[in-house]
Amino acid sequence: MAILDRLGRSQTAVLLLLAAYFAANVVVRLNQPASLEYDEAHQLFLSQWLFAGIDSQPPFYNWLQYSVVHVFGSSLASLSVLKNLMLFGCYVLYALAARRLLKDNGLAAIATLGMLTVPTISYETQRDLTHTVAALFGACFFFYCFIRTLQRPSLVNYALTGIAAGVGAISKYNFILLPIVAVLATLPESEWRKRILDWKLALTALASVLVVSPHAFWFIANWSRATDRTIGKLTQDAASSWLVQVGQGLISLVEAMVTMAAPTLLLFLLVFGKGFLTAWRHHSQWTRLIERMFVGLVVALVLMVVFGGVSNVKSRWLIPFFFLLPLYLCLKVEAAGMSTTKAPRRMLAIALAVMVIIPAVLFARSTSIGALEHYGKQHVPYGAAVNEVLAMSSTPPALIITDESYLPGNIRLHAPHIPVAATSYLPNLADYAFDKSHPWLAMWRSTDGAPEPEIPVALKKWLATDPRLKDAQWTSGIVAPPYNYGRPGDVYNFSYAWIHPAP
Repeated sequence: MAILDRLGRSQTAVLLLLAAYFAANVVVRLNQPASLEYDEAHQLFLSQWLFAGIDSQPPFYNWLQYSVVHVFGSSLASLSVLKNLMLFGCYVLYALAARRLLKDNGLAAIATLGMLTVPTISYETQRDLTHTVAALFGACFFFYCFIRTLQRPSLVNYALTGIAAGVGAISKYNFILLPIVAVLATLPESEWRKRILDWKLALTALASVLVVSPHAFWFIANWSRATDRTIGKLTQDAASSWLVQVGQGLISLVEAMVTMAAPTLLLFLLVFGKGFLTAWRHHSQWTRLIERMFVGLVVALVLMVVFGGVSNVKSRWLIPFFFLLPLYLCLKVEAAGMSTTKAPRRMLAIALAVMVIIPAVLFARSTSIGALEHYGKQHVPYGAAVNEVLAMSSTPPALIITDESYLPGNIRLHAPHIPVAATSYLPNLADYAFDKSHPWLAMWRSTDGAPEPEIPVALKKWLATDPRLKDAQWTSGIVAPPYNYGRPGDVYNFSYAWIHPAP
């Protein structure tokens, strides 16, 4: 118990523990099947190019992934190490912010470990998310720089705040709400209002614009491409009636907030005991700031539901806003002057349990079919299929083409030196050689793994745009490797077509 207590009160020990935890998650991922989740596959596919913008997500994480892949190659390690380094960076920045705002080192450590109690942060980010991880990093970076500026309004701090705001903005578009509500939340405090009215705020704006500008020019020129898919997700469950749509949106918002907050609130009650319930009546300058930020964010989200047609709010979209909940709760406890003698070791025990459970669940879900005998993305045998098809020809394809953006990433993982293209991103086919020494390969599938011998219409139309393929010879077939960790006899079908120039 004494060891737990000492560890729970040391920020350095907590960060070392977190570093070991994220390293363990890398090891777990490397020992799972070499089949990618959606975001992983998307990142590996897009890492073929460096671009200012390409789809409905801003490019910051893509830029990082591009750099890692081009230095270390296309591999599970390149994907997992980057993500876990980003997540560790989030906790480091959170710890630095907590240490600035909390006098009690034990409470600062509890606040840092408290992010593990938010399932959307601790589990979902490990399971698949990438752009949300970047947004969380941007949010932690921004909040740390923001409070530094409030405490010490130097030129460096104003510039860092602008850089952080820019990083967040090119990580995920909804992040933009965070700096807006943060600035508004400071205005009622006369001391902080001076920081907002300081001429050095222009430096913040300039730094932010410089970071955002490469993507901003693309965004302006490709407004529809950048926003249509996101708007579609937000409004996908919208009913024809405005009242019903608003009802759906508000219910989904409440559900998302409860999903984010309820586990943390319950676990903090266990950590601090019944006295935690009385802490709500106590305030400090920092609790008031975060409260106003929370209120501003909720108001903004409600307005989006009522006037923006939003009907479907996911809990992961709230991560860049409500990640501050553990820190806020610890600030409340400190303002109440509560005794925290037993709290650090209780929180450390909870954190250790989470650190064991999450990697175990992630490993089990990919190496077993599960109680419902349901095959997931990591059970699909992409590697076996790609290797079997490529082994059919002594001449590797100059290009592999598909009709989706998920399959290409898995192909890239197992054939990293072959360019892969997809109809959803419409590259210029003329950029790729096509002759006797450079055949092409088309691959496609049905989402349930059933045989799909006919080439998809979208893929056929796309290929028809290249005159070189007019009289090309197609040799098609199906491979059906067994599922990863599947039942005997269960297979997943992939269709393929080797495309050669006419003799």
